[in-house]
Amino acid sequence: MPPSHRQARRTATTCGKHRTAIELLATAAARFAQTGLAAPDSRLESWCRGVTEIHTQRRTFAAHWRRHNAQALTGSGPLWVVLGDSTAQGLGPPDPWHGYVGQTLTELHRRSGLRWRVLNLSRSGALTRDVLNQQLPRLAELPATPQLITCGIGANDILHAPPPRLRADLRALIHAVPDGTIILDLPLPTGFWGIVGRLSTTYVRQTNHVIHAAARQRGLPIAEVSTLFIPPWNDKFSPDRFHPSQMGYTSWAEALLRAIPPTS
Repeated sequence: MPPSHRQARRTATTCGKHRTAIELLATAAARFAQTGLAAPDSRLESWCRGVTEIHTQRRTFAAHWRRHNAQALTGSGPLWVVLGDSTAQGLGPPDPWHGYVGQTLTELHRRSGLRWRVLNLSRSGALTRDVLNQQLPRLAELPATPQLITCGIGANDILHAPPPRLRADLRALIHAVPDGTIILDLPLPTGFWGIVGRLSTTYVRQTNHVIHAAARQRGLPIAEVSTLFIPPWNDKFSPDRFHPSQMGYTSWAEALLRAIPPTS
């Protein structure tokens, strides 16, 4: 078997074990590569390698946040609780602190002069209903009252749930989060992923309408990632072409910081 096909098969095996949106796509791409229609050293093969790299990060970044969460629970200072998926884990850059959570925390320290703690309850691959059924109960059990709660979710649902289910899940989640929770909207793939990006942009924009309407009804602030994480896309994506890079997460952090009340 040619090396490119062996790599594709390894990627297909790796990606098939989990259910993130990008790994489902990579599984299909890797199987296509096995047909022999994809040339060796093609962009497809490079992309599959990138997905494998990010897949490895899932384990190491999750372990990082487990250790950090244990320290945060025993520390002092204002508490920020993060709900969400792999973007909240910071997947993409080589270090989890270069994601939007780490970059935002650094700015919170600088802005307030206080030693903020962050408890990251997110999980890579999480769907909206996972936040509702797993992460929110953990939040409710905390002995301390958070000064800040943020929630960014929904990207994985796009490939896992039909539109009515996705809209219903988002409304249910936004109805259930505590008062004052900051909701991140979804980035728009405008000018990215070719025809896939063009076809999905309208759907993501409609999904954001649901997020904004439900958040406004609750009086919740919105971090408008969709207005700041925009073209040009140079260096804003990680090797899997799905998760942001460190530079890309800077836009996410800016959107979140704009939504955080000045008193925080």
